[in-house]
Amino acid sequence: MQLTQRKQQANNILSCIGNTPLVKFDRLFPQSAVAIFGKLELLNPGGSIKDRSALHVVRKAIAAGKIKKDTVLIESTSGNMGIGLARICHYYGLPLILVTDPHINPLAEKILSTFRAQIIKVDQHDGHGGYLNTRLQKVNELLHEIPNSFWPDQYHNLDSPAAHQQTFAEIVNDLGMAPDYLFVPTSTCGTLRGFADAVETFGASTKIIAVDAEGSVIFKEQAKARLIPGMGASRKSHFLKIQQVHDVVHVSDEDCIGGCRHLLDRESILAGGSSGAVVKAIETYLPKMAADATVVAIIPDNGERYLDSIYSEAWVNKHFPAKL
Repeated sequence: MQLTQRKQQANNILSCIGNTPLVKFDRLFPQSAVAIFGKLELLNPGGSIKDRSALHVVRKAIAAGKIKKDTVLIESTSGNMGIGLARICHYYGLPLILVTDPHINPLAEKILSTFRAQIIKVDQHDGHGGYLNTRLQKVNELLHEIPNSFWPDQYHNLDSPAAHQQTFAEIVNDLGMAPDYLFVPTSTCGTLRGFADAVETFGASTKIIAVDAEGSVIFKEQAKARLIPGMGASRKSHFLKIQQVHDVVHVSDEDCIGGCRHLLDRESILAGGSSGAVVKAIETYLPKMAADATVVAIIPDNGERYLDSIYSEAWVNKHFPAKL
C-alpha cells in the first residue's frame, strides 16, 4: 500500500510539546452564532498547557548556565506544572523536588512519583483560601538548605509566560486571523500574561477574558476555600497587568463541574476543572458578543485526573449536595 501522507518524525518526547490542535466547538452552544474554538492543550504529552511553560523555563535556564549537571530543581505545584517538570527533568537526568498540598490529585501524585520526582506535601492552610503561601515558604527553606538548587519559579519567572508567544502564533496560524476573544483560566497568571503579551506583540485586537475562581484573591480581596485545583490563587499575581485584561468572569466550583460535564456531553472532550470554568464563562459572556465574533477557549488539561472528583457522582454529591 502506498502512503499518500508522511507524518513528521519527532526527535524526542520533548519535541512533541506544542502544536496542539484548534478544534471547532459546533455543539457547545448551538443556539449561538458565535464561532467557538478550543485550543486543546490537554493533548500535550503531560496532558496540560504547563508542558510548554516548564520546557521553556528549563531550556532558558540551561542556556543561561543556571541549571548544570546535578542541579536540583525545586518548585511549588498543584499538579500540572509539576508533571511537566517531572518529565523534562527525567529526560535530562536532573533531580526534582516538588512541594505540593492536600489538594493535589492522587493520580497526578502517582505520575510524579513514576517520573521519580521527590514529593514534599505541606498541610498547613495559609489562611487565604489555599496552601500556596505555605508551599512557597517551604520552597524557600529548601533552596537555602540544598546547594546547587534552582527554582523554576512559575510565579515570577518571565520565561514561563514567554512560552505562549508560540501558543498564540499557532492559534493565529490555524484560524487565519487573531480571534476576537480569548478565554484564559487563571492561577499563577503566567498563561494569562503570556497570551496578553503575545496579543500586543502581534498587534492584535483580541480581547483577553480572564476566568478566575470564586474565592480566589487574584482580582478580589475576599478569599474563601476552593476545592477544584489549578484554578485561582490565595495570593496576588506578580504577572498580572490589569490593563491587559478586557474583563474577568468568576466561576464557582459547581460551575466548573457543570462546565466540564457540558463539554463532555456536547463535544466528547474529557477536560479538567479549569476547562469547565472556561466553558461556563463563555456561556455567561455570549450575550455580550456580536453574532459574528470568533472565540478561542483555552482547554488547559485533560480530565482523567478528575475521574474521582468532577466526574464522580459520589464525590459531587458529598461536596455539593442538591446543587448540581
